[in-house]
Amino acid sequence: QAQLVESGGGLVQAGGSLRLSCVASVRTFSDYAMGWFRQAPGREREFVAAVSRFGGNTYYADSVKDRSTLSRDNAKKTVYLQMNGLKPEDTAVYYCAAGLPSTSSYYLEKKYHLWGQGTQVTVSS
Repeated sequence: QAQLVESGGGLVQAGGSLRLSCVASVRTFSDYAMGWFRQAPGREREFVAAVSRFGGNTYYADSVKDRSTLSRDNAKKTVYLQMNGLKPEDTAVYYCAAGLPSTSSYYLEKKYHLWGQGTQVTVSS
């Protein structure tokens, strides 16, 4: 059964860093673009970052683009989201997703068909 499992979340002080990981149990990892989304309490889920199938292209939300780096290791079937300079407003559950978005739709949830259970990130002020 295909699944995604996130890890690396936790409690960190403002200004700190975290590296989120997402391991995929799929037949061919490079068949999929990978994305990260997040949902804060009382808010809708929002796009954070995405990476193309072979890692050649990355996409970031404006809110994180100067503080985050997304990468993937297809041999390990893993995607990594390094987040630096964390802010209290980054507090959310972070979800990993796999899908087949076009180059103009990486930010759209509906383009991703496989989702992880999420990992909590809490940033204290």
